[in-house]
Formats: sequence, C-alpha cells, structure tokens
Amino acid sequence: MKKILTCLLATLGLTSACAQQPATDTYEVDEFQTKSGKTVKFHALMHACIRIECDGTEIEIDPVAKLKDRTVDYTAMPKADYIFVTHEHADHYDAEAIKLLTGEKTQLIMNQRCADKYGSGQAMVNGQSLRFNEISVEAVPAYNTTEGRQQFHPKGRDNGYILTIDGLRIYIAGDTEDIPEMADIKDIDIAFMPCNQPYTMTPEQLVRAAKTIRPKVLFPYHYGQTDVSTIPLLLKDEGIDVRIRHYE
Repeated sequence: MKKILTCLLATLGLTSACAQQPATDTYEVDEFQTKSGKTVKFHALMHACIRIECDGTEIEIDPVAKLKDRTVDYTAMPKADYIFVTHEHADHYDAEAIKLLTGEKTQLIMNQRCADKYGSGQAMVNGQSLRFNEISVEAVPAYNTTEGRQQFHPKGRDNGYILTIDGLRIYIAGDTEDIPEMADIKDIDIAFMPCNQPYTMTPEQLVRAAKTIRPKVLFPYHYGQTDVSTIPLLLKDEGIDVRIRHYE
C-alpha cells in the first residue's frame, strides 16, 4: 500500500491539505477552500504543468506530455473544461497534449502566438480580462528584463494569468522575471512563480517578486536544476507560506 502523508494547515483564511509524492505515478496534491467552501485541488504534474480541479471543473495549465525523462499521461485524466497556455515554448505548449485534453466544451485560452500556431483558441493579450461561468481570468505581462536575455520572453508577447475561482485568486506567472507590473498584482491567495535563470527568475528575484505580490501561499515552479530550498528561509518573516513541490 502506497503511503500518502496528508497534512492540514489553516493559514490566513485558507484551509489546505497537501499530499507528498510517494512514487512517479502519483502527484503531490494541495487542497484549498474557496470562500463558499468549494475544494480546489492543485496537482503538481511537472515543470510548468499544473492540473486544477474544482467542483467538477477541470483546468489544465501549460499541458506538456514529455520533458526529457519525465512524462505526464494526459490520457488518464478527464477532458479539460479550460486549458490555459502562457506561450509557445515546447515546455509550455504541446499541441498533442492539448488535443488529448480537448473535449466538446473545452475553452482554450492562449497568447496570440500559440493561437496562431494551433489554429484555434481564444487569444488574450496583456491587460485583457474574460469571464466564464465558473471562473474569471486576467492576462498579465510575463517577460525578461535582464540584459542579453530579453529575446527569451520579449515584453508583450507572452501571458501570465490570474484566475479567480469563487473568490480564490490564483496567479500563474508563466515565464517572467520580477517585472515592474507585479506591483499591480493584488490580493493573491496562491501564486506559482518560476525560478530558473537565464530564462526566468533567480531565487533572489523570486524573493523580491514574492515580497511585491505578497501571496498567502507561494509555489516556486519551473525551477529545473535551480536550488529553491533557500526560498522558504528567505521569506520566513514575510507571512508567506512557501511550498516546494516536484516542479523541476
């Protein structure tokens, strides 16, 4: 019998349960409660791939089926109600994974470059908002600022997303550094923020970004071989619950 360690935590009005990953065929799962008591589950699939469940609604973030020696079996998962893609790099955009997850009612939301490549989907630009039945979404900037690295993620091309599900505000940063526009991101309950230079943030940049946005819970993700183990210590006095999950 595989053992799953479950822990309960109440912090800043969020009730959470987290399951530690015991084997390669299961994923760490964190649970949160919305304002009306709905359970939202976050499955740490890999890298920038996140599965979100809420009250029968399935949301997939940047679904990719294979990265190096790691895979995600999307055939074993339900069709998505919503798929969000931040940009067209192969560790975020996988046309075959999108096809596997797409059903008759799937809403596909992407940046313009991905919509052009895929040939369908709702394109969003930075600053745009959309409202669906269960959720609302805001597209926010995601780009590089370090000299010599702007070509990886140029300003204005890619998206981060803020999802609001029954009052629970979730920031999916996408590939970005600690950009000035983060000062406008407010009231975030859960943030997923990347940490792997030269493509996204250093641990020091991520700490600065977290201090700017001040999410209640922070998941460093998309970190590859970057050592993110120091981030909880660097933010220990900030009132931010930092959780390290299997997001290489």
